[in-house]
Amino acid sequence: MSRIRLLTLLVVGITASAVGARVLLTRQAAIARRRIGKPLGEDSVDADRVWRRALEGEPLELLLLGDSLAAGLGAQTRKQTLGGRLAKTLGARIRRPVRLRTGAVVGSESSDLAAQLDGLPTDYLPDVAVIVVGGNDVTHRIPVATSATYLREAIERLRERGAQVVVGTCPDLGALRPVPQPLRRLAASMSRRLAEAQADTARATGAEPVDLRRAVGPMFFDEPEAMFSMDRFHPSPLGYRRTAEALLPAASRAAERVTPRLR
Repeated sequence: MSRIRLLTLLVVGITASAVGARVLLTRQAAIARRRIGKPLGEDSVDADRVWRRALEGEPLELLLLGDSLAAGLGAQTRKQTLGGRLAKTLGARIRRPVRLRTGAVVGSESSDLAAQLDGLPTDYLPDVAVIVVGGNDVTHRIPVATSATYLREAIERLRERGAQVVVGTCPDLGALRPVPQPLRRLAASMSRRLAEAQADTARATGAEPVDLRRAVGPMFFDEPEAMFSMDRFHPSPLGYRRTAEALLPAASRAAERVTPRLR
């Protein structure tokens, strides 16, 4: 067999394999969407209020940006949302009230962080901002570099407002049981790469990253019935509690770095 013919057959074989793999993954993505559905709707519980209001002092301004995880979809009460859990426990830790504002929107990608910031009042000055985003970037196959750029821009804008920023990196999507293999393995690999890029971006722009894959990922793998809500995609109240606990140390350190300012 001539070298040219051999190379031609190899190219044809590789192309056919790639097309076949793409078709398989597309079909599996459709299966996952049907399995997950939208039993929780698209509206999260409104948890915005002053938490620990009985404590003395000016409330710490806590801002949450990101996707459905940051918005708390799957929680049944405001105390069960990520923001509610974090604001309540943070207030107890720093011994002062915490005013929560949630700018996160269900279904958001990293590219939507800019719009979430644009939607804030021009005179709003968050003390601590927590960003949790990335899952939808993975499912929509957004390039990691592109996602990291949007995150960097959001952190820089928050820093310009004087905020201390905490970034909860992309969770491990390999824990999603409704997603069939090999798509689940691919999602796990993609979410890991994005989380690493988010951590590097956060550190480079003065924010503190929290590796949610390592901090709470094993719990979602080992106890899926307890950690996921009914759609087996979004966290349950317990899942939000564990995630808030993972973010609390970094949020507390951020609160300690806040410089008092006139409002």
